[in-house]
Amino acid sequence: MVKMKIGFIGIGVMGHSMVSHLMNAGNEAYVYNRTKSKANRIVEQGAIWKDTPQAVAESADVVFSIVGYPKDVEEIYYGENGIFSADVKGKILVDMTTSTPSLAEKIAKTALEKEAQALDAPVSGGDLGAKNATLTIMVGGGKEAYEKVLPLFQTIGKTYALHGGPGKGQHTKMANQIMIAGTMTGMTEMLVYGEAAGLDLAKVIETVGGGSAANWSLSNYAPRILKKDYTPGFFVKHFIKDLKIALNEAEKMKLDLPATKEATRLYELLAEKGYENDGTQALIKLWWGN
Repeated sequence: MVKMKIGFIGIGVMGHSMVSHLMNAGNEAYVYNRTKSKANRIVEQGAIWKDTPQAVAESADVVFSIVGYPKDVEEIYYGENGIFSADVKGKILVDMTTSTPSLAEKIAKTALEKEAQALDAPVSGGDLGAKNATLTIMVGGGKEAYEKVLPLFQTIGKTYALHGGPGKGQHTKMANQIMIAGTMTGMTEMLVYGEAAGLDLAKVIETVGGGSAANWSLSNYAPRILKKDYTPGFFVKHFIKDLKIALNEAEKMKLDLPATKEATRLYELLAEKGYENDGTQALIKLWWGN
C-alpha cells in the first residue's frame, strides 16, 4: 500500500538510490531532473516522470530536492515552473542540497506565506551512504514538519536530527564539511608520506584504521585511491562550493579557519588541473598525478 506521495527533484549520484529506497518502502514517487535521461532508470523502476518542479510539487505531499548549487536551488523553487509556482498549501518541502543558510531561511519564509512548511536537510555519506541508506541527515526547520518527515528520513538515513530553526541544518552541514576537509587532507598526506617511506599502504590503512586515527575518509576513500578509483561519491567542484560557503559563514561570525582555508586552496588547485568532476579522493593527484 502506498504510504506517501513523494516528489523528488535531482536524480544524480545520490538521488537515484534515495528514491529507490523510498519507493521500496511503499511510497509513490514523482521525479524531475534537469537532464531527463538520467532519470530513465528510476522511471523504469516505477517512478513517475514530471516535466517541471512545479508539476512534481502539484503531485506530491512531500517534495525533496537535491541539486548542485545554491543557484540551482533558487531556480527550482523560484524560477519559471518552479516549486513555488504550484499550490503548495499543506505540503512539506525538503531541500537536501548543501546550500546557504540564508537561502534556507528564505525558502522557509516563502513556504510559510504559502501555508506550507519547509525543512533544510543536507546530507553526508556520499554515494555509498545513499546506496546503503546510511546517510547522515542534518535538519533545520519546524518540529512538526520534521516529525512528519521522520519516517522518510529513517528510510534513507541512519543518523538524523533536528538542529533548530530554518538554516540550522545548513550550518550543521558546514560544521560537517569543515571536519571532512581536515580528514581528507590528513588521509591524503598520510598516503603520500607512507609511499615515500616505502611502506605497504594497504597494511598502513588497515593498521591506522584500527587506532585513534580511524575516520570515515580513511575507511572509504583510501582503498579507492589504491585502486585508482576516482569516481565521484562526492564531486570536487561541489566540495569547493561547500567549503566556500563554510568560510563565508565563518567570516560573518568573525572566525578564522586556517585549516579549512588551506583545504579549499588545495581543492581549487585540483580543479584548476582539470579534476573538478572527480571524487574528492582525487586530491592525491596533486602528488601522484594520474
